[in-house]
Amino acid sequence: MNRRQFLSTSLPLLAGARAWAAAKLPSIVYMYADDLGYGDVGCYGATRVKTPNLDRAAASGIRFTHAHSSSATCTPSRYSLMTGEYAFRQKGTGVLAGDASLIVQPGRYTLPAMLQQAGYRTGAVGKWHLGLGGRDLDWNGEIKPGPLEVGFDYSFIFPATGDRVPCVFVENHKVVNLDPNDPIRVSYDTPFPGEPRGAANPELLKMKPSHGHDKTIVNGISRIGYMSGGKSARWVDEDMADTITGRAVKFLEDNRARPFFLYFATHDIHVPRVPHPRFVGKTDMGPRGDAIAELDWSVGRVLDTLDKLKLTSNTLFIFTSDNGPVVDDGYRDQAVERLGDHKPAGPLRGGKYSAFDGGTRVPFVVRWPGTVRRGVSDAPVSQVDLLASLAAFTSQKLPETAAPDSFNVMPALLGKTKVGRPYIVEHANALSLIVGDWKVIQPHGGAKRNETGNELGNDPQAQLFDLAHDLGEQKNVAGEHPEKVKEMLAMLEKIQKDGRSRP
Repeated sequence: MNRRQFLSTSLPLLAGARAWAAAKLPSIVYMYADDLGYGDVGCYGATRVKTPNLDRAAASGIRFTHAHSSSATCTPSRYSLMTGEYAFRQKGTGVLAGDASLIVQPGRYTLPAMLQQAGYRTGAVGKWHLGLGGRDLDWNGEIKPGPLEVGFDYSFIFPATGDRVPCVFVENHKVVNLDPNDPIRVSYDTPFPGEPRGAANPELLKMKPSHGHDKTIVNGISRIGYMSGGKSARWVDEDMADTITGRAVKFLEDNRARPFFLYFATHDIHVPRVPHPRFVGKTDMGPRGDAIAELDWSVGRVLDTLDKLKLTSNTLFIFTSDNGPVVDDGYRDQAVERLGDHKPAGPLRGGKYSAFDGGTRVPFVVRWPGTVRRGVSDAPVSQVDLLASLAAFTSQKLPETAAPDSFNVMPALLGKTKVGRPYIVEHANALSLIVGDWKVIQPHGGAKRNETGNELGNDPQAQLFDLAHDLGEQKNVAGEHPEKVKEMLAMLEKIQKDGRSRP
């Protein structure tokens, strides 16, 4: 038998074996909130906003208290999740413009590609923000490479963020509801004649910017960047949660008969915060609080669908956030004025953009009834670990060059141990390292706060905190422990220079 004959007979057998193996594994739902803080939900201590659906997921699973996104901003966290590599290792992985090219190289070993290989049907729904296509992408034609080229079988996404153009949904390779007679044009440099802009036409705005966000107006809200055309394809902010949650539910329904991986990245609670009218007034905290209520509704829709389809006992459900919280992030939405005594980061210092723990220590809930032990875990885990963890869980061998910073923490995620990864690396302007109870922040110059007052954690001198006694990072003890500072900074420098950290 020659090689071609061997392959023609063996490949179907291999595919059948893979499908049989996958059938024994649970489906996986990874629900990724946007800008949700450690203290923004009930099961983490919030009292002024109710999150009953997330709370019930936590009550039937594990609530982690030492879980981290790998960055204090969105694009790098998502990059690390997909690739198992810290984003600071690669140029061009900062917060992307809405017309950025795809930053995950097609063909690269990714989380969804690994699960495809394990026999899963993979779907991406919601926020993408990892770039699409290449240079000079034509939004009116085939939009690729994108999610389908990095491991997803199906995608229904919005390209970047709610406050960036283009304000359209993309299903697989096409803009949804696009009229070919009204082509889309996108620019982040030059405005299009005749298109109203927030800076020039504030009378057209139903929500005004606090800084930036004053370019093309879509749905009465001015955005970052310029856009013309595509009127029939433009989203309505109030309907975004309904639209993407509906698509997530449909993916669950369509794939109920086989193992699936759903990556559901919500818009909530990112700006602009414009929840559906049925959520307006659900809290006394204004649009930000109401957007949390809408987010919790989305969680409930997913959980209820799993119950209805009788998939709950065979689905690993993970909920977390891409980075810590932000209050004023560019729009006058009363988030600051109506915050009251609510603490978005809970007991932590900082939030989105910050090197302090509020930047990356985020809500993280894992539920798999009958398998995951219920309770609270302080095991240190990072979202960069999902690739190696789920590869081990699904019996997939990682290539040597894949997932260079991803550790297998699956035993901790399942509640079998409270031993997680040996250290946590946090990425903001400065890098931080947590080992045990000690945290060091690399020296980094620059402003202490950004234009809206968000604390960045920058300092030209190293900062050291004893988290066991100072979780809120209020007292820098670097001067009292110079050897500990030296030791940890050397370790952090080695992690950076080695180019990988996976054992």
